[in-house]
Amino acid sequence: MWETIQTWFLGLGAEYGVNPLIFGSIYVGAIPFFSASVAWLIRNYRRGKSIVAPALLAGFFFISAYLYLLVAGQNIPWWVYGVVVLMVLFGIYSTVQKIRTGIAAPSEEAPPS
Repeated sequence: MWETIQTWFLGLGAEYGVNPLIFGSIYVGAIPFFSASVAWLIRNYRRGKSIVAPALLAGFFFISAYLYLLVAGQNIPWWVYGVVVLMVLFGIYSTVQKIRTGIAAPSEEAPPS
């Protein structure tokens, strides 16, 4: 079983022409952070809070090893570009919405002393 895991881990980066130890470490190391981000996202959704930060973090950790490919690799899957574009668009959209909400909200000025 150990040999199977070792073969899988060391084979992770071969298809992309990158160091398998770096790619594999990022790939496996991101799993707990991705899981924590998804838990945070679910908690915020249930409480009616903003899901922007946890959603962007979950997306980042989901593709973190593939972001390494954008810098050092080749044969990058098409879906990586799609996820990156969607994350950027989601970030822009949520920022614009927050700015619009801030502008539309009546400003509360301190009463004169």
